[in-house]
Amino acid sequence: MVKEFASYLVAGEIEKREVRKVTAELKPDLTVEEGYVIQEEIVNMKLSEGHKIVGPKMGLTSQAKMQQMGVNEPIYGYVFDYMLIDNGGKVSLNDLIHPKVEAEIAFVIGEDIEGPGITGAQVLADTEAVIPALEIIDSRFENFDFTLSDVVADNASTSRVVFGTNLTKPELVDLDLVGATLSINGEIKDLGAGAAVLGHPANAIAMLVNMLARKGDKVRKGDVILSGALTGAVLLEKDDVVIGKFDGLGDVSFRVTD
Repeated sequence: MVKEFASYLVAGEIEKREVRKVTAELKPDLTVEEGYVIQEEIVNMKLSEGHKIVGPKMGLTSQAKMQQMGVNEPIYGYVFDYMLIDNGGKVSLNDLIHPKVEAEIAFVIGEDIEGPGITGAQVLADTEAVIPALEIIDSRFENFDFTLSDVVADNASTSRVVFGTNLTKPELVDLDLVGATLSINGEIKDLGAGAAVLGHPANAIAMLVNMLARKGDKVRKGDVILSGALTGAVLLEKDDVVIGKFDGLGDVSFRVTD
């Protein structure tokens, strides 16, 4: 059944069409643990097709989102090489279903980090650089309607990512105090600060490391990891010009085409 569910979700992504959430009828009692098993099958499918993992990503990293979903820890998924968009590049609506964008801080990992018991301070010590990023999430589910188990199975709605080209040493900036604005067509749509991500974005990476340790996995040198959204997610439309501005980290942008 795991392969069947994974294929069902991947088909939605490839065919760029909404599907009903897994818990709607396929498996109403799907657990979060089973969601991660399906996610792992999706990851293996993509690796077998020759795609490469850029790094894990964190989701539901704000206290408000965790309360909304009734959980006490975030979720994670994986970013693949085919999802990357050049800074200042173009994102085609035809390649996606109902994309939304949010501003995030990404960590470029300098050394392998293995849990459990990892802290944010240890993550910072092993981080080579931080960069501004825009994540485009695109749930495969109808109307962005899903349970926690569903979104985990759906690789945490991962779709496209734009990384900035500015690399900043983490010790040169207080990441919890970094402010970010998300602008579309010159209008600020949302703003936030690093502290919105579990008090400090490095805490999200530490939590990821400790979660991965449960399955004997780790964060690897060279991984580029999205730490979680500083802003809300804004629906994208044709011809949108999207810019994320981050205090002390620089800007990142893209344009939406049809």
